[in-house]
Amino acid sequence: MRAVVADLSPLRQSADFRRLWVGITVGQLGQQMTAVAIAYQVWSLTRSSFAVGLVGAAAVVPMIVFGLYGGTLLDTFDRRRVALISSAGLWLLSLVLVAQAALDLDQVGLLYVVVAAQAACFAVNNPARQAIVPRLLPAAMLPSANALSTLSFNLGFTVGPLAGGALLAVSNGFTLPYAIDAVTFLSALYALWRLPPIPPEGQTQRAGFRSMLEGFRFLRARTNVLMTFLVDLCAMVLAQPRALFPELADTVFGGGSRTLGLLQAAPAFGAIAAGMSSGWLGRVRRQGLAIMVCVVGYGASVAAFGLVGSLWLGVVFLALSGAFDMVSAAFRSTILQVAAPDEMRGRLQGVFVVVVAGGPRLGDMAAGSLGSILGPTLAVVAGGCACMLGTALLAARFPGFARYDARLPA
Repeated sequence: MRAVVADLSPLRQSADFRRLWVGITVGQLGQQMTAVAIAYQVWSLTRSSFAVGLVGAAAVVPMIVFGLYGGTLLDTFDRRRVALISSAGLWLLSLVLVAQAALDLDQVGLLYVVVAAQAACFAVNNPARQAIVPRLLPAAMLPSANALSTLSFNLGFTVGPLAGGALLAVSNGFTLPYAIDAVTFLSALYALWRLPPIPPEGQTQRAGFRSMLEGFRFLRARTNVLMTFLVDLCAMVLAQPRALFPELADTVFGGGSRTLGLLQAAPAFGAIAAGMSSGWLGRVRRQGLAIMVCVVGYGASVAAFGLVGSLWLGVVFLALSGAFDMVSAAFRSTILQVAAPDEMRGRLQGVFVVVVAGGPRLGDMAAGSLGSILGPTLAVVAGGCACMLGTALLAARFPGFARYDARLPA
């Protein structure tokens, strides 16, 4: 059983990592309630999948700008302090969402502005937390720690959308899920507050454009790290069907907000199952090959979801896509944390968050636009096929990635 079930040793090894993991896990519940509430509020006001897709578009530019610049901050200043300040910004924006819902402002533009500001804060906060983890644990525990972090995210992504969809159905408004987010996010703030100071190691650089360029030059010469970003972009930009869920829930599967919550949560069901059985991840040496197999599996699962007409069979395929994505994410994070020196870790984590968080938002925009042209079902199938084709082309362009060996990280 120890070879199969999730490895909990990182939680036992470090009290700081344990508090951080618990705090973020609790905070994710409210954040995912908010994600469902914003999507459904926009859909309720506009009845347009394109407008829902623009929620992702509103986040793209702030995600890119602040993700890249925020990475330079992490290689210059105390990472705990940067994480605390950005987390405080996220909490204040949660209060704005509570206020607009309580006052029945019903302004789509205001929701886009809040989403953009949240993306800016998240683009700094997430790399900060990721850059902190390798300082709390030995390198041998990082695959297990990343699997636990992915499990944490997907616990929130499962319970949060289901709870959010149920609350939207029974509360006849949007205030309650937003308010729960504001309360639960305090747990993440507390966990960061308890951390010791974590300044960058080695020679620090002045934050700014020059430091950012140095990070890109480093990345360009490290094709194994670069490939972890490129294959994830294939999955998230080409085959992310999330923006089509509100329309699919209303017009294809039926059930309104409850069905929307189930569709939003389905990938996380699979990710949780994979995370709970992730004890084998630490023994995988060919991590690059494993990532490419998982991304192809993700695209195939999304395409299959678009082809089936049954809600529950569709949920199964979405869950399978989440399982593939969880394993891929754990290995991608590990390669980045192990192969990058600490003095570069903040900048590369900034690029990482642009790809990991910005990619799905570009995917929302792409899926919403394609869905308005082809219809939601055909758009989902086309996206899954494009993901598989893109991954195959990248594998041919960078064949060395499949030979990446975790015992000799390069």
